[in-house]
Amino acid sequence: MKTVQIIFIIALLALTAGIGVRMFNQWQTEQTPMPLPEFSFPDLNGMSHSSTEWNGKIIVLNFWATWCPSCLKEIPEFMALQTQYGEKVQFVGIALDDLEAVKTFQQKTAVNYPLLISGDWAGFQLAKKLGNLISAIPYTVVVNSAGQVVYHHSGELSASELQAVIAPLGF
Repeated sequence: MKTVQIIFIIALLALTAGIGVRMFNQWQTEQTPMPLPEFSFPDLNGMSHSSTEWNGKIIVLNFWATWCPSCLKEIPEFMALQTQYGEKVQFVGIALDDLEAVKTFQQKTAVNYPLLISGDWAGFQLAKKLGNLISAIPYTVVVNSAGQVVYHHSGELSASELQAVIAPLGF
């Protein structure tokens, strides 16, 4: 009898967890668009860049760090997409890292889109405003050309998944 009860409890917990994950994933992709909050961070040369700089373009904000393997795996695919869609889409990397680590990474990788340095606190605060309730990285946000956040994703995001999001926005 105890074995049946334990199996029942485990099954109930698994079902509850599954429902929770499903609801969280739906919430991420089905929420009402919200305006991109204005922000400003310096680039690798200390020059400040504001979110308004890319008004009128589709913006892909990617919160990342040099110590995050999943983040580093995404970057080459994002670079290829930046090259492919450069006229209409602007990728922006927001590094939750220190300046020297990002400079060293940029020297090796030559990322073809702006890398902004937010440090830890300010970057995570912005990501939280944009729906990153669990402070995960990588964390990617897509903003349509009207300045509305239309998609966000916690964890690694493939080029094909991202193309499926940005294609309906103007391609």
